[in-house]
Amino acid sequence: MKVNVGCNGLTMTELARICGGMLYCVGGELNRDLPFRSVCTDSREATEGTLFVALGGERVDGHDYIAAAVSSGNDCVLCERIPESVNSKYVAVVVDDSMRAVGELAKAYDRRINHRKVAITGSVGKTTTKEFVAAVLSAGFRVHKTEGNYNSVIGMPISMLSTENDTEVSVLEMGMSNRGEIEYLSKIAEPDIAIVTNIGSSHMEYLGSRENICHAKMEITKGLKTGGTLLLNGDDPMLRAYLTPGIRPIFVGIDTESDFRAINIRECIGNTLFDISYNGRIATNVSIPVMGRHNVYAALYAFAVGVRLGLNEETIIEGLNRYRPVGMRQNIYDVGGITVIEDCYNASPESMRAAINVLQSLSSEKKAGRMAAVLGNMYELGNNSDSFHEEVGLYFAKHNGSILYTFGDRAENIARGAILGGLDPERIYRNADTRAPEMTGEMLLHSLRRGDTLLVKASRGAAAERIIDYLKANTDRIQ
Repeated sequence: MKVNVGCNGLTMTELARICGGMLYCVGGELNRDLPFRSVCTDSREATEGTLFVALGGERVDGHDYIAAAVSSGNDCVLCERIPESVNSKYVAVVVDDSMRAVGELAKAYDRRINHRKVAITGSVGKTTTKEFVAAVLSAGFRVHKTEGNYNSVIGMPISMLSTENDTEVSVLEMGMSNRGEIEYLSKIAEPDIAIVTNIGSSHMEYLGSRENICHAKMEITKGLKTGGTLLLNGDDPMLRAYLTPGIRPIFVGIDTESDFRAINIRECIGNTLFDISYNGRIATNVSIPVMGRHNVYAALYAFAVGVRLGLNEETIIEGLNRYRPVGMRQNIYDVGGITVIEDCYNASPESMRAAINVLQSLSSEKKAGRMAAVLGNMYELGNNSDSFHEEVGLYFAKHNGSILYTFGDRAENIARGAILGGLDPERIYRNADTRAPEMTGEMLLHSLRRGDTLLVKASRGAAAERIIDYLKANTDRIQ
């Protein structure tokens, strides 16, 4: 994890002052005002002018890699202790907690820039919503956004350090594993607008219930500026009923009366059209270049943000149409005559159902071929993991699924659910070993045919995209 500092760099003296740390010259005298122009947490990325942040950890301790970091010409280190056996010269700022020191640095740095901030969290759709919001705002402002998966308690603050001085709006994604993490990030970001996309089942393993997940996600209001805007999913019963003292939420939705509501939704191959009812008026024929109701929610949030920040309707709609999927999220393309929906970035019961809906819509629009899916392991679901997987299989069968391939040991329960839903067991192909994607690849080659539509979706840990790679490498064998 490495970013370039956006505004002319920082110095070690400034870092010590901001973080309340002690400044040391290790191995000999050096310039205590030594500047750094980038920040990293991986010693392999530490080069001259980089601040290496040594993070403590149970499995990997960054302090064990300080020697490697400074041996590559790097002179700046943020750490909790100075190791004894490092022969190189470097300047160190020593703090009680390196992670929190980065947070303090990000907050102080961010306050130097005159810009507004949009913070996004939720169980499903954070990154898609971030990308939609950034696409809309980029049509009228200079925008900074968190890149990739820089949404953790260390990733988001480090990402904030790359904000350029002329940024007008930042769009920040906030992820979590436990209670307190969203509050921590929100207080660093101090957003003008906060978004909670939905409350799902992800992190059930750590938080125990959807109620606890809801409380954890709503911590985003802890840093919300006075008079700030809170956007919530009006179709999510938990968010609809959640009471936040002193804040009147603005709701977006499809199925219920909301401040920003999508109506007249029409799905086509590769895009979705809909109208938006808001502020006593209707924006017609809004188009987004992706399929699925879950993407309509993300577009609604972006539309609402654009309105709140003063963009006109035409500019917002233009921005929505600029959106492009990132990473391995709902990329649709042809592989040897098979239409593939690549959605391998992550998975939860909610996002699995959303992806199956897209598969059904796309297959129906094509009016040809069969509806097939590789559905893999979902993680962090706690004691109800088996039943959550089973429900996904049942949902696939009940929504006209024709052929199912399960990938991973936990996905065996998806097969069980599909059988309960009426899918012929002979149309279910199982591979419990995620270390062998080629096994599933061979199953696809022997059972799919040109014209079929295939969804590939699993949690990141399953790396299901390897199955698609195998299919691509063997397109000549597709019947």
